[in-house]
Amino acid sequence: MNSERESAPLTLGEARRQGAEHLRQAGVEEADADAELLLLYVLGIGKSTLLRDWRDPFPAEKRETWDKLLERRGTGIPVQYVIGEQHFFGRPFEVSEAVLIPRPETELLAEAVLDIATRLWPDPAVPPVVLDVGTGSGALAVTFAAERPEWRVFASDLSEDALRVAGRNAVRHGVEERITFVQGDLLSPFMASAGNEYPQIDILVSNPPYIPSSDIPELQREVRDHEPRLALDGGEDGLNPYRIMAGQLKGLIGIPRVVAMEVGIHQAEEVAEFLRAAADWAEIRYVKDYAGIDRHVVAIK
Repeated sequence: MNSERESAPLTLGEARRQGAEHLRQAGVEEADADAELLLLYVLGIGKSTLLRDWRDPFPAEKRETWDKLLERRGTGIPVQYVIGEQHFFGRPFEVSEAVLIPRPETELLAEAVLDIATRLWPDPAVPPVVLDVGTGSGALAVTFAAERPEWRVFASDLSEDALRVAGRNAVRHGVEERITFVQGDLLSPFMASAGNEYPQIDILVSNPPYIPSSDIPELQREVRDHEPRLALDGGEDGLNPYRIMAGQLKGLIGIPRVVAMEVGIHQAEEVAEFLRAAADWAEIRYVKDYAGIDRHVVAIK
C-alpha cells in the first residue's frame, strides 16, 4: 500500500474499492467480496448499513487496522481466519487454522439430516442420539443441538485444538450442556470393544478429509497453506476415512439408523458401495450441492 493511498481521505465506498484492488494485485480471487467482508468487520456494521452510508468518511482511527487486515488477506490467509469467524446455518462460528472453514454445501448435509430425522423420530420425547465425526469447528454438532434441543449430540475429533474451538462455539450458542465432546480417531472411541458407556448411535454424520494426498499441492494457496492438513488429506485416493468408518460400523453397539457423509467430487458412488458392503439399508440417496455435484451420501435403515 503506497503512502498516497494511506494519507488520502476516504469514503467507505472508496475504501472498499481500493481494498479490493489491493487484494486483486495480491492474487486474491474473491477480492471484491473479501474486501467488503473485511470492511464490514472493521466497521462493525452490516451490509445494508454500508450501502446506506456508502459516501460517509472512513473513520481515521480504524485505518491502521483496515490496512493490516488487507495485508494479512493479501498474503493468502483465508478471510475467515483473518476475522476469526464464519457463518454456518445462520450462526457465527469461531474459526482458526486449527479447523476447516465450514462450507455452504455442508449446510445441505445439515438440512438433509434434520429433515430425515424429523420423519424417523417424530416424537420429541424419543429423540435420536447423534454423532458428528471429525467435528472441527463444531458447526454440524452445534447446529443440531441448537435446532433440535431434545437431541443428545456427541462430537468427536482427533485434534485437541479443534475440540477446543468446537467447545467455545458450543458455549457461544448456549448448547455446551447438550454436546459431549470426545477425542479420538473416527469411530474408534465408540466401538463396543472400547469398553465405554456411550449409547448406541442413531445418526452418524461426518464431513471427513476427502482430498487425495497427491492433489493437496495443487489446491488454492488459501486451503493448501492454511487449512489443517489433518482435515483435508483423505489418503492416496481420498477415500480412507470412508473405507475405515464403513468397516467400523459393525463394531458399534448397533448399526446407526442413518449414516450421512459429505464426499468429494466423483466419490459418492464409491462411498455408497462401502456402506452397502457394511450393512443392509432400506435406501441410499445422494444430495447434490449448489453446483449439481453429488456431495452427500445418506444411508437409511
